[in-house]
Amino acid sequence: MTSGTADLKRFAKEIRYHTLATLNQLGFGHYGGSLSIVEVLAALYGEILDIRVQNFSSKEQDHFILSKGHAGPALYSTLYLKGFFDRDFLLSLNQNGTHLPSHPDRNLTPGVDMTTGSLGQGMSVATGVAYGKKIEQSPYYTYTLVGDGELNEGQCWEAAQFAAHHELSKMILFVDDNKKQLDGRTHDICQTFDFVEKFQAFGWESVRVNGADIDAIINAILTMKSSKSPQPKCIVLDTTKGQGVTFLEELESNHHLRLSGQLREDLEQVTLVLARELEVTE
Repeated sequence: MTSGTADLKRFAKEIRYHTLATLNQLGFGHYGGSLSIVEVLAALYGEILDIRVQNFSSKEQDHFILSKGHAGPALYSTLYLKGFFDRDFLLSLNQNGTHLPSHPDRNLTPGVDMTTGSLGQGMSVATGVAYGKKIEQSPYYTYTLVGDGELNEGQCWEAAQFAAHHELSKMILFVDDNKKQLDGRTHDICQTFDFVEKFQAFGWESVRVNGADIDAIINAILTMKSSKSPQPKCIVLDTTKGQGVTFLEELESNHHLRLSGQLREDLEQVTLVLARELEVTE
């Protein structure tokens, strides 16, 4: 394991810790889908994204849109660790008067590129951003992250068709294929079929990788960026809802949790263990 890999694994552990600590303090929230995107956030913000923390409004940078906005707590923890705001700001999640609502709001939160939460819209906006960058001949990339359940939304596939038609080669889409959505198993709610094959049929380059393996995610991104194909790119992340917390992974209904009793005790214990491993003093 290289020092770079070790640093990124620690970064992922820090994101996971702060996500848990913030949600635990609140007492409820979208645990499952926040935890399943921790590794891809670590890869993006730790290695890939070319962004300006001190001049975030600049167009001269990459853009990342979290289309599955209910996973905002994981994004907020990442933005805190990158220096967009302080710890007290992070702990104001979903409180009265907060600048950290449950779903991202670009008008409230530093580091957020797009307001999301209404599923499907973030991917559509990202497609428009990528199209604008192509018109301007920008060298920068547009990244977006959708959920597997989110792809039930028809507008996602309209956006996919548009992106392929306009050859938005600097658009990279991640699918968080964690196998569940709000009200059950994704394949039971609406058969997904094979995401890789579906995106390929829509004219995208598409691959599947282990969404818990940061190196695999980075290698997939770099491979896509080195491609000479004019096609937009899709990386399907094979993930687990509640990723990184074993008993949450095994909990059948883990999309949104309200804490009480043993569940609260177990989550607080996991968070305490992470704090000790990271030597957190906050």
